[in-house]
Amino acid sequence: MKRLPIGISDFRELIEGNYIYVDKTQYIYKLVKQGKYYFLSRPRRFGKSLLISTIEYLFDAENELFKSLYIYDKWNWEEKYPVIRITFAADIKNIDSFLEVVYNQLKLNYKKFGIEFEKDLKHIGLLLENLVINVYEKYNKQIVLLVDEYDKPILDLINDRRCAEEVRKELKSFYSVLKELDRYLKFVIITGVSKFSKVSLFSGLNQLKDISLNKEYGNICGYSQEELEYYFKEYLEGLDKEQIKEWYNGYNFLGDKLYNPFDILLYLDSKSFRNYWYETGKTEFLFRIIKEKQFELPYLNKSYYTSDILDKFDIEYISIEALMYQSGYLTINEVKEIEGEEMYILDYPNREVRQSFNRELLFYITGSRKEDRISRLKIAMIEENIEEIRNQIEIFFSTISYEVLKSEYVYQAAVYGLIYSMGYNVIIEDNTSKGRIDLVVIVNKSIVYIMEFKLLSNEKEKGKAIKQIKEKEYYKKYLNYNKIYLVGIEFNKSTKNIANFEYEIIK
Repeated sequence: MKRLPIGISDFRELIEGNYIYVDKTQYIYKLVKQGKYYFLSRPRRFGKSLLISTIEYLFDAENELFKSLYIYDKWNWEEKYPVIRITFAADIKNIDSFLEVVYNQLKLNYKKFGIEFEKDLKHIGLLLENLVINVYEKYNKQIVLLVDEYDKPILDLINDRRCAEEVRKELKSFYSVLKELDRYLKFVIITGVSKFSKVSLFSGLNQLKDISLNKEYGNICGYSQEELEYYFKEYLEGLDKEQIKEWYNGYNFLGDKLYNPFDILLYLDSKSFRNYWYETGKTEFLFRIIKEKQFELPYLNKSYYTSDILDKFDIEYISIEALMYQSGYLTINEVKEIEGEEMYILDYPNREVRQSFNRELLFYITGSRKEDRISRLKIAMIEENIEEIRNQIEIFFSTISYEVLKSEYVYQAAVYGLIYSMGYNVIIEDNTSKGRIDLVVIVNKSIVYIMEFKLLSNEKEKGKAIKQIKEKEYYKKYLNYNKIYLVGIEFNKSTKNIANFEYEIIK
């Protein structure tokens, strides 16, 4: 029985150590045959480093490692190319630590090929250019250049705009030398989490092909359901595949729905449902921006986005949608063609991200962690304890500072965040033939809650929420469930608490 490749990003170690390798070499073969310069953006811990390592050993003609893989009988193992590999995986604190990382990476490559490091060349772009030319002349072979986590230096410093701008200028000069080195290069791939615009970082490198939203390469990283069941069959025995899918599947880059390898491997090892990916590092900067801009998160999955919006990110203009998508908090849920252009609807990829993200968001909005309240509300919904549902929502709002609940946005975000954080299947503004339901919470295959929220200016307006649900017959869309709870919750604008709570049951 092969071992689970948890934390293994070196291809040789993975193969020789008898770890499971999900064969992605068909995509690598296609890349090499179809082009030369590539860029790939994927969320963190999605297998980018293993992809880079696999390409490195391939061009290094390590044929013994590829014997059982798709590419083995298609590759010319007689040809070996020198590979320059650069990674920016280290933590960057300032411009000096960034330059230190670059110099160390370049020194390692100079040493690898037995070329004297040019101490007089202080410019990192010139050091790269000198390395490529000297390696080419020494081996009389074109160079393969692999750059991993290219954007980490900027993302590490994104809170310090001045410092981030300094790093960007250095990186821009670093990459700018590539456009003059075309005849020396065989293959180039640059990977990262975010995509900075070509103007800001890859100026002049017009030949760089972005495959981040290319259907042909949608599955180049991550595991599809088919791959999971084929390669990890023994580990899945006796497990609930549908529940695993609900928790960890769902990432979409225009191919199949995918699992983040880090998540699913840790689950298969422990057999325990936890927020593995989310616990490895949160994008705190993102939460601060959401709060500052009062961004209407509940309506993200009701908006259409173009690829231009999703795949660009910059220091001067931070798109929350792009940052959430590129970081892995959102993924493509639906694709529609409007006047010849592909438009995307986004949503959380799975239960883990939906639940974890909204719990963290509640903390940033309210300033307090209320895990016990979330758990009690969740149990109340499972047990159909309507009075306890009301009680927990009232307690939740009564513990939030009045100063925090000073705008309608924060109030709204807190309500939706509380519901979302339970991990249930939640539908916001669900369309029916007679209108839109504020919120639908599907607890399981038997129970569904249809909720309508109203902000009341005075006591005379009470009862509008439940009345709207019944008059517009929102429940008809969910008659296949055993129990449908119609819940009208009305809040007082002044007190920011529940003014009226009504419900009815449809069986």
